[in-house]
Amino acid sequence: MTVSEYCKELQSYEEYSFSLEEVIANVSNTEVSIRRELSRLVLKKELINLRKGFYLIIPARYSRSQKLPLPLYVDKLFKYLNRNYYLGLFSAAKIHGASHQQSQRDYLIIEKPKLNNINKGTYDLQFHTTRYWPSDNIETKKSEAGIYKASSPALTFVDLIHHHTRIGGLNRILPPLEELTEVLKESDFEKLLSWYDSKSTLQRTGFLLDEILGANPFSEIVFENLHPSLFYPVLLSPKTNEKPRSVNNRWKIDLNLALDSDL
Repeated sequence: MTVSEYCKELQSYEEYSFSLEEVIANVSNTEVSIRRELSRLVLKKELINLRKGFYLIIPARYSRSQKLPLPLYVDKLFKYLNRNYYLGLFSAAKIHGASHQQSQRDYLIIEKPKLNNINKGTYDLQFHTTRYWPSDNIETKKSEAGIYKASSPALTFVDLIHHHTRIGGLNRILPPLEELTEVLKESDFEKLLSWYDSKSTLQRTGFLLDEILGANPFSEIVFENLHPSLFYPVLLSPKTNEKPRSVNNRWKIDLNLALDSDL
């Protein structure tokens, strides 16, 4: 069996990715000849060497775009890396129907240590780390190539707020936040509040739900979770050299940024 034949066999099983170790184990040629054929198929744009030792197969229907959808390979990629992951931020928002922000970039949340982002040709994968891995609110989704993991609507909502300074700013995330309120469920938020530990992010979440989005049932769930403990003033958008002033709203949010949603 050649590398090309092995790729066709994988596609017959709806698999679109493989590691170097896999192909060496399944193709009865020398490693030198296998590597040579892999290089040739990459030059022909039938394969993408996404990360050292990990390849994507580009079937005919994606030959023009030269971009394989993330759900077709992401779970296998992270098994190869032996890391936890989930699709998050704008990528997860799109899965949940909040597609206002169209982006060619894919966003993933991973455990520490940080991985280098992948920016190769049509592939732009941005990795964000989280201090504590979620104990809930990660959903298993299905694609034609198998399963993959994505944040639930509630976790997507909170992650967008938590990471907003690194993904374009607060005003960029307002449209998907507004769209996500249409699919939020109380049970999803209650699960998240049982383990989520960033109080300042929850203050910002409650403020935006209450003051901007008008999703009062959800803001009350957040407030009831925070109310028993003391919390302190925080900036709506954190800045290194700026400290929050005294504020009189119930979330203790210093509105240091003008909000401008384009929905």
